[in-house]
Amino acid sequence: MQDKNFDKLAQKFAHNIYGTTKGDIRMAVLWRDLQEQLPLLGQRRLRVLDAGGGFGYFSLKLAKLGHQVVLCDISQAMLQQAQQLIDAETEAVDITLIHAPIQQLNADELGQFDLILCHAVAEWLADAKETLAQLLTLLRPSGLFSLMFYNKEAMRFHALTAGNFDYVRNGLKSKKKNRLSPEHPLEIPTVRQWFNDWSVTLLCASGVRVIHDYMNKRLPDNYDERQLIAIELEYSRREPYLSLGRYVHFLGQKR
Repeated sequence: MQDKNFDKLAQKFAHNIYGTTKGDIRMAVLWRDLQEQLPLLGQRRLRVLDAGGGFGYFSLKLAKLGHQVVLCDISQAMLQQAQQLIDAETEAVDITLIHAPIQQLNADELGQFDLILCHAVAEWLADAKETLAQLLTLLRPSGLFSLMFYNKEAMRFHALTAGNFDYVRNGLKSKKKNRLSPEHPLEIPTVRQWFNDWSVTLLCASGVRVIHDYMNKRLPDNYDERQLIAIELEYSRREPYLSLGRYVHFLGQKR
């Protein structure tokens, strides 16, 4: 098995996620979680690794706060778009782009980081646990690890509510390939155990899109996206909603 490369799908991926309500919810939840935990690292300039960071939206957001960021991705097309975003900034930002799979990153060349981001990557990896364990060798002791992964339980529940019972009985495997459907969704208890195995203390867990993906298509006249994002934030850490989030965000600290 090979890890997914989005070179040929970069534009479609950008259209489906960024600049959409989905993307706004993702940014709101992840940014809320990070803002709460970053003070653990002190009021200083941080070294940040955005592993599989794609277009670099989070890299840019952190770099504009004065942090030093390394953005790595396997897709050259995505990195080219990231460079365009960087070039469009009116003030200089400290972002280094690396075109490589994250398995090739090593501490000997790059040093260690205070914060490592790995968002919507694990579900495309052929061996997520091994790859992420290797990635964590680049994280300093007491550093923070931000992992957002595609939730297999949400994938199953969404299929059930759509009446796709044969698909569920077939282990969520379809004969017809959807190129934007993650190939290796993860289960929350499995990733919790990985954090324990890696000696990473879980500081917070949030569901991402705990409501949006289950909403009735016929919305009331007073529907407002800002209200939706506020409600997503409110329910993102409550059960059973957290466990039904399309993605789950784990933020932990290396022991």
